[in-house]
Parts: sequence; C-alpha cells; structure tokens
Amino acid sequence: MGDNSSVTAAPSPSSEKTSAIEDALLKQFFAEVSEVERDNEVIRILSCFKLNPFEYLNLSFDSSIDEVKRQYRKLSLLVHPDKCKHPQAKEAFGALAKAQQLLLDQQERDYILSQVVAAKEELRSKWKKQLKKDTASKLKSLVTEGKYDQEHEQSEEFQQQLKLKVREILTDQEWRRRKMAMRISEEEGRLKKDEEETKEMWKRKREHEEQWEGTREKRVSSWRDFMKGGKKAKKGEIRPPKLKTEDPNKSYVQRPVKRG
Repeated sequence: MGDNSSVTAAPSPSSEKTSAIEDALLKQFFAEVSEVERDNEVIRILSCFKLNPFEYLNLSFDSSIDEVKRQYRKLSLLVHPDKCKHPQAKEAFGALAKAQQLLLDQQERDYILSQVVAAKEELRSKWKKQLKKDTASKLKSLVTEGKYDQEHEQSEEFQQQLKLKVREILTDQEWRRRKMAMRISEEEGRLKKDEEETKEMWKRKREHEEQWEGTREKRVSSWRDFMKGGKKAKKGEIRPPKLKTEDPNKSYVQRPVKRG
C-alpha cells in the first residue's frame, strides 16, 4: 500500500506576495499613527500657557525632580526635530527644554510653587464658602474629618480649577513685573538723558573757555595798542583836525559886536 499520510502544501507565490503587501501596509499604518501622535504632541506643547513649565511637561504641581527629568526625556524624544516631521517640532522641542530648565532651577521652581500655594488658598476659601451654603456637604466634611475636602482637591474638577487659577495668578504677577521693569527702564532713560545733557553742557563750557583762552593774546595786544594812544591811521585814511580849545583859566573881555 502506498503512503496515505498528508503532506503540507508549500505556500504559493501569490499568497507570499499578498502577505508582504499586508506587512508593508501595517508598518505604514503604525508609522502614520506614530507621526500623528508626534504632531499632536507638538500642537499640545505650543498651545500651553507660557508661564507654567509644569503644563509644558504635562505634569502635576507636586511632581518630583526625577519625574520632571523622566517626562522631559520621554516628550523630547517624541517631538525631536530629527524624528518629528511637524514644521514646528524644533520650537516645541525648545519649549520643553526651557520648561525643564525652569523646574530644575530651585529659585524658579519655588516661585512657581508659591503661586500654586496662593491659588490653592483662594480655591479652598471659595470651597468653604460653598460648604456654608450646602448643609449636607458641610456635615459630610465634618463627619469624614477632612477626607471629603481631600477628595475634592484630588478631583479632576478641582485640578482644572487650580490650573486656571495658577494661570490667572502667574499672569497677574508677570504683568506687574513688566510694568515695574517698564518704570525702571523709563527712570534709567531719564537719568541717562539728564547725564548726557549735563555732559553736553560741560562740553560747551569747556569749548567756550578754550576759545576764549585762544583769543587772549589777540585781545591783550589790541588793548595795549589802545592804551598807547589809540589806533594808528590806516593808509589812505583822513582823520578830522583836532579843535583848538581855549584855556579855561585865561581871562578875556567880550568885545562889542559892530553893527552895520
């Protein structure tokens, strides 16, 4: 009897070609999805509030330094100009770098967190006023010994309110800073103008003194000539004759006038 065991047929060239096309399409699909994600991240970064570095890195305000570094590495690789084709990828990459730099600077970080604390205090005060009006919520807060308040602050609603309040406070502080800088600049400009005017005044005075000193010899010579008896007659100049004056001490008799 012959061997009746089944033999697996080799794949046809047609099916291999179809599989290769599908693999290529699948790779292209993932590549397109990845590129869309990169573009979306660039758009998100560029739409962030410029004064809040936590927002650029998409981190909560209580994030640690290590979390800041990890998140920066992750997002910077996502929008790196060499890997992201978005025309503003370089701008987004630079914004992330600046955000990390601010959060790694202890002074800048403390300043931002101090504004976060101020924002929380405002929201908590508002929350307490709302509790006074809502008896049920007030009782719940008392019964849970503050856990109800903590749950409220951890809610998405409170976090969104906090984010907006921080924006408001940072904007107000930045506006005050710019106004102060403008006033300082104006005052420095005024002082500089006064200084330049003073320098110009002393410069004119020195030039006048130098000019006066330069003509000193000429003036002295003219004065000497004048003291010697006046100026000499110029060539061709005719001077009027000197009038003969009577001696005031000489006595004389008035003669009568002869009439025709």
